[in-house]
Amino acid sequence: MKPAVHLDPRGTTAARARHPWIFSGAIDRVVGGPEPGAEVDVHGADGTFLGRGLFNPHSQIRVRLHTAEDEPLDGAFFAARVRRAVALRGGLLGLDDRAGACRLVFSEGDELSGLTVDRYGDWLVVVLTGLGIAGRLEAILDVLQEVCEPRGILLRTEKGVGEEEGLVVRDGLLRGALPEEPVVIEEGECRFAVDLRIGQKTGFYLDQRVNRARVAGYAAGRTVADVCTYTGGFAVTAARAGATAAAAIDTSATALELAARNADLNGVTDRMDVAKADAFNWLDAQQEAGRTFDLIVVDPPRFARSRRGIEAALQGYQRLNRLALGCVSDGGLLATFSCSGRVSADEFQEAVRRAAEDAGRRVRILERLAQAPDHPVSTTCPQSAYLKGFLCAVD
Repeated sequence: MKPAVHLDPRGTTAARARHPWIFSGAIDRVVGGPEPGAEVDVHGADGTFLGRGLFNPHSQIRVRLHTAEDEPLDGAFFAARVRRAVALRGGLLGLDDRAGACRLVFSEGDELSGLTVDRYGDWLVVVLTGLGIAGRLEAILDVLQEVCEPRGILLRTEKGVGEEEGLVVRDGLLRGALPEEPVVIEEGECRFAVDLRIGQKTGFYLDQRVNRARVAGYAAGRTVADVCTYTGGFAVTAARAGATAAAAIDTSATALELAARNADLNGVTDRMDVAKADAFNWLDAQQEAGRTFDLIVVDPPRFARSRRGIEAALQGYQRLNRLALGCVSDGGLLATFSCSGRVSADEFQEAVRRAAEDAGRRVRILERLAQAPDHPVSTTCPQSAYLKGFLCAVD
């Protein structure tokens, strides 16, 4: 008999709605003694078969539900899902130009919970956040090799995943060859050097592609501060669009080295400065000095990794945006973002509202911003709409 997970009424409701995560607290009982990463049938409180998923006794996400059908979760199953995800980027989105970069597989957004794959030119970067799908990695690599024909496939790990998932993985080469130096990609009229072996995410914030262009549309003739710049994405794009000066701030010296290189690649070194500093401290120091900017971009790392961290995250967003608003010129602009999937757009907007109240500024939202379309949002998993942002007029 196949191992099975039987849900309580709350878990049954979520699974019937096809949410891919079944949390430990939603399970009534587990039968058959499934091993970590094993296939399990999922049954509702009334015994009805609801689907099949991969089991992980180490994780709060006890089952990642992959299908509502009675079908094996084997290599062929995951290969078909990967093919479908890659075809979306090439056929519909037109993102198959090897000069650029895109997200080929976006976990829940492509019904491949626990797997992310990014393409940078001729290289692929894989991130595993689920124990079960990690056990199917070879079949996934085979289809990626066949469909994408990369020069190399690298593995990158995400902070905290080992502890959360009981997953033992290390950064390194999976197939082919490592790039000898940072890969240079094209994004619109800009060029960016990306180090695939170190840094945040897979080396670049691909999810902000569309937003960089939108914000740059307001940059001409303005002074810009790109807070939590990483490798200079917003600052470089704004400077190329005609910003009179752009400050790029981050805590990572390594990231700022690439930011400076990216400024040089785009011919904007005369208008872009980099500064190693904590975002909160830097903004506080600017306010103390009475220095203001016509456009400030605030794009911090994820503040909340779990439900328990939501309240602290909201307090952090409120404080960071209050400091930023204190440095925006009258009639200026604030582009502010949250990449915490656990924080909803409404909760983030409320944090910005409170920040405006604390700062004594009038703030009006001009545009609502989200992740690029190669990071599709699953209608059954609201958390996949993780990136939310507001472009605001400030008086």
